[in-house]
Amino acid sequence: MRILLWHVHGSWTDAFVRGRHEYLLPVLPGGGSWGLGRAGRDWPASVREVALAELDAGSIDAVVLQRTEEAAEVTRVLGRRPGVDLPAVYVEHNTPKGDVPFTVHPLGEQRDIPIVHVTHFNELFWDSGKARTKVIEHGIADPGYLYTGEVPELGVVVNEPVRRGRVTGTDLLPRFATAAPLQVFGMGSDGLAEATGIPAPRLIIRGDLKTTELHRELSRCRAYLHPLRWTSLGLALLEAMHLGMPVLALATTEAARAVPPEAGCISTDVEELRRCARLLVNDPEEARRRGKAAREAALERYGLERFLADWDQVLADLGAARPQRGSQERVASGDAALKVSGPDALAAARERNTQ
Repeated sequence: MRILLWHVHGSWTDAFVRGRHEYLLPVLPGGGSWGLGRAGRDWPASVREVALAELDAGSIDAVVLQRTEEAAEVTRVLGRRPGVDLPAVYVEHNTPKGDVPFTVHPLGEQRDIPIVHVTHFNELFWDSGKARTKVIEHGIADPGYLYTGEVPELGVVVNEPVRRGRVTGTDLLPRFATAAPLQVFGMGSDGLAEATGIPAPRLIIRGDLKTTELHRELSRCRAYLHPLRWTSLGLALLEAMHLGMPVLALATTEAARAVPPEAGCISTDVEELRRCARLLVNDPEEARRRGKAAREAALERYGLERFLADWDQVLADLGAARPQRGSQERVASGDAALKVSGPDALAAARERNTQ
């Protein structure tokens, strides 16, 4: 199948595009949220960058929506209506906001586009109304067992911890920093020291590293800390478990299902987590033992093969329900379906997508 989707959530997309389909990612000269394309990622050749305005609308078999505005954009640019004459599915990456647990999903009043939640917690807490729903749990491309734990510090991966504050548990970091020094990875960490008051010896800002480097540096930390209060399920947590790291996690949202007790420590009691942090810092062998349990659990539940098989079934169901279109509207060759697009065409696409 030829699947249109925007590059919105990098880690999730990294798993999704490793399937057996052709994936069309809109690209704009300036990138941005409507035109990231591959963004330099080392993805298979089946992941194609396309100028949306130059794409043959009849060549697309399905669209995977991830933002509510995307359905209208597809209709405006391509003239096909997701869920009506273009098979579509909506991936909900986020926990509900607002009046939880009464938050009604934006697609809750329709039945044409099914909603795929990435965690069981999300499906439980969103009011999805009349929409059909399914849960496809995350899948991770296994980076391998890289854990050394040689540095007696806690690794934390979080994007924009200052802006997101209590959502990401940023206010809890000073308490954990008294148990062990913190290495914080991720985007938007400027000002974290000032916001938390943690002195430099106890807080090291590592910044946004490339995936391979992140995995290598994170694996050197004694344990992984997941202090997030309200998130679907941090993919960095699952990656850390794949690496073989023991994890210290708040027992909130889906983390309570993802992290077994033997994988480290999971609790809503911050003091219990701090005690476990001290234990793991002082006992490298115990840390290694729990890390191996974490890896085993992650491989069993969040493997890439299962994730792609689940998505193949959803896409097959979409294909079976695909509206019949005239043969003149379709093209036989994938390459023929993409019209040649030079700088002028890309500029036009950008203008249309940003109006």
